[in-house]
Amino acid sequence: MSTMNAKIVHISIDRDWREVYNYASRPENMPFWASGLASGLTQDGNDWIAEGTLGTARVRFSPRNDFGVIDHWVTLESDLQVYNALRIVPNGDGCEVMFTLLQLPDMEAEQFAADAAHVMRDLKTLKELMER
Repeated sequence: MSTMNAKIVHISIDRDWREVYNYASRPENMPFWASGLASGLTQDGNDWIAEGTLGTARVRFSPRNDFGVIDHWVTLESDLQVYNALRIVPNGDGCEVMFTLLQLPDMEAEQFAADAAHVMRDLKTLKELMER
């Protein structure tokens, strides 16, 4: 497989990166800022289950860490697994939140652009929550 088209969607947040990581990395907080998980997540062993527009999805998160990594793997009912790289990195007294969006095979450019806009809306919601 060749490399996929990628877009880094990011936002600056005026809050210490560790505080943003501690909030954003908790699956129980994700429905408040990640609209694709608005229905909530239910823990199932080491995975989390989400009900969404594409049906039931199984989400596995990277272990908690000191590096701001919130990578996660989403497996859809179709068995398609999507890797999502999400990072929180220091930037002065605040941080950058960066989501690497990959254009999956057979994904039209319009859908890729819509997905990027969706991720940006979610990151803006996270920013609003964290800067209160």
